[in-house]
Amino acid sequence: MSHLDPDQLALLAIGEPVASAEELDHVASCRVCANELLEMTRTAQIARSTLADEAIESPPERVWEAIATELGIDASPDAATAAEPPEAPKNGDSVAQDEQPPRGAGARRGTRTVWALVASLVLLAGVGFGTWAVASRLAPTSIAEAALDPFPAHPHAAGTADVEEARDGARTLVVTLEGGNVPDEYHEVWLIRNDAGALISLGVLTGGQGTFPIPAGVDLREYSLVDISAEPVDGNPAHSGNSIVRGALTFG
Repeated sequence: MSHLDPDQLALLAIGEPVASAEELDHVASCRVCANELLEMTRTAQIARSTLADEAIESPPERVWEAIATELGIDASPDAATAAEPPEAPKNGDSVAQDEQPPRGAGARRGTRTVWALVASLVLLAGVGFGTWAVASRLAPTSIAEAALDPFPAHPHAAGTADVEEARDGARTLVVTLEGGNVPDEYHEVWLIRNDAGALISLGVLTGGQGTFPIPAGVDLREYSLVDISAEPVDGNPAHSGNSIVRGALTFG
């Protein structure tokens, strides 16, 4: 039988079951097809190893044009039609010269199309990695954290606190709270001075997690106690004295 089409070899390289038992036997015994399949498999593995798990958006048309120019192929729709493989021989037609038939221009175009696809995957992976690297550099940095322990009146409560600092110096407090529900009362988040002589309200915690801006100029090494309290709806902005959890920040 004749050699397998490059497009079929490309699908085999990425694990698609597109070959019959007879075609697989041919690949196993044909040095030309076996070598081409091996190269395509290696290329596909490299592409997979660089791709992120997230979905990748389609690149603009100029990216495909640049790839086609670099590989010396025509990316136009007419060229894709011209690159279709010739019709298979009908019964009774000659299929001589099984092992070493010339691989024509159509086959070469098919191979180039495969490399263009692989090149585009690698290019997109590079773009995705660059975006991830920039986002990582811009992400806030954790500078302090605390485990929030329950008060005796709320033995089943627990919480955490994490201070994040952005590149511009702005700080936020991220807190979580579990098991601290009090009927007819809401939760309020506080920073308390180490000697308990002053405190700063950061806001109301709705649900089990919240993020709160920390006012500029607040010294967290002085106001290092994070407190979540149960507050009655009485219009009084002062701390109720009913703390659910509290913990001291430690700095990395």
